[in-house]
Amino acid sequence: MGANDLQQTITLHRPAKAAAPQGPWTVEAIQALLDKPLMDLLFEAQTVHRQHFPEGDIELATLLSVKTGGCPENCGYCPQSAEFDTGVKAQKLMEVDEVVRAAQAAKDAGATRFCMGAAWRAPKDRDVEKVAVLVEAVKGLGLQTCATLGMLEPHHAHQLKAAGLDYYNHNLDTAPEYYTDVVDTRTYQDRLDTLAHVRSAGISVCCGGIVGMGEAPVHRAGLIAQLANLNPYPESVPINSLVRVPGTPLADSEPVDPFDFVRMIAVARITMPTARVRLSAGRQQMGDAVQALCFMAGANSIFYGDKLLVTGNPDVEADTVLLRKLGLNARQVQEQPEGCAA
Repeated sequence: MGANDLQQTITLHRPAKAAAPQGPWTVEAIQALLDKPLMDLLFEAQTVHRQHFPEGDIELATLLSVKTGGCPENCGYCPQSAEFDTGVKAQKLMEVDEVVRAAQAAKDAGATRFCMGAAWRAPKDRDVEKVAVLVEAVKGLGLQTCATLGMLEPHHAHQLKAAGLDYYNHNLDTAPEYYTDVVDTRTYQDRLDTLAHVRSAGISVCCGGIVGMGEAPVHRAGLIAQLANLNPYPESVPINSLVRVPGTPLADSEPVDPFDFVRMIAVARITMPTARVRLSAGRQQMGDAVQALCFMAGANSIFYGDKLLVTGNPDVEADTVLLRKLGLNARQVQEQPEGCAA
């Protein structure tokens, strides 16, 4: 069963426009949601989900590392940091034709959004100029475009917007009070500043975090509070389960309980009802049953393809089979995100 079979079930769905802010959400209120009996929480999340995404379509996004390794940051989860010996070799920025071939293959396999990741702390002017060319080329294929390049200055955000960038990914990772346990080469405010620059340029925001880095339950609640209280909250919210990569400081972290992860998906859906909540890194370790619970909890986006930057991901065939088993439709037709010009 291949991508062509999957596309026969694909339907068009236009999400509801962003709702008025419900917040501010307190950490205590979000913790109360996380502590609900699981079946009650799933029912509430599924109810919210059906209100805003009645057709239940799943967005398929593909992520490509266009510049791998050698990053000067010390994010404890990241195999691309130059500080850690993980076997990842630094590579230069990919050529335009290579990226276009990968993007076309992703589109042919059913993806509607193509995200380009580059392992920089903050790109230089010349780097952004080159990425802008990549964005224009991918946009020309009829795909939504996304990039994650590190911290951005305002003029960089405007340059990427002019090139046709639809989304910018910049995760908060965790709650502010736990952040320095994960990375200390940049501050939480640095991340918030980049998100503000992206918003000011008219680019939609993709922003989420990681579960399973040794954080306490209150830190998980704090992460959701930070995301939900952004005004507006992100259009895309990737929730990642830590992929424990040998050589990184977090390689020996205790695996997150699968039900706790499902709870994070559910609470993200309840607090950010019109966002695309992406079931992101760590799916390869979850199995079909846990992924099915995540979809019930309101996840409606996945990364699609056999690799996420430099770590593994379920292959296209496995995802095709899973979506068919669950009777879920994949989104086919690209739509411009709210607030972005064509």
